[in-house]
Amino acid sequence: LIVVSSFAQNTTNKCQSAPYKQFDFWVGEWEVLDTNSNVIGHNSILKKENNCLIHENWKSSKGFTGESFNYFDSSDSTWNQLWIDQQGTILKLKGEYNDNLKSMVLSDKNSNPNGNLINEIKWTKTDKGNVIQTWKTFNKQEKKEQIIFKGIYQRVK
Repeated sequence: LIVVSSFAQNTTNKCQSAPYKQFDFWVGEWEVLDTNSNVIGHNSILKKENNCLIHENWKSSKGFTGESFNYFDSSDSTWNQLWIDQQGTILKLKGEYNDNLKSMVLSDKNSNPNGNLINEIKWTKTDKGNVIQTWKTFNKQEKKEQIIFKGIYQRVK
C-alpha cells in the first residue's frame, strides 16, 4: 500500500513566479575577492527543490566553510536565510529585495529582538554581472555600525 498525500500531488509550482526569482542574480559559481582583489574564497549557489530553494556552499581560502538555505516565504512576502558554519554559528535572516538598490537586504533584527547586535547582509548585483556582498553589524546600545565583511563575487568561467 502506497499512500501519497494531497500535498505531494500538487503539480503547480508557485516557485516559478516572479518573487521567487528575485535572488537568482546570486545563483552560480563564484570566486570571491576582498576589496583589494585578493581571492578570499569560493561560493557555489544552486537552485534546488524545483526553484523553491537557493542553497549556498561557501569555502574560504583559509578552509572556513558554511552553508545557507534561502527561500521566499509567500505567507509574508519575505526572503529568509538560515546560515550555519562549521563552528556552529547560526544566522536567521529575513528581508526583501529592494528594486531601487538592485539589492537583497536581509537582517536578524526580527529574529533577535532582545539582542544588542543586529546583523544585516546586503547582496547587490552590479552592471558587470558581479555581486557585492556587504555584512554590517549594528550595536543598538552604542549606536555603532561596523562592516565585518565585504566580498566581490566574480563568476567562475
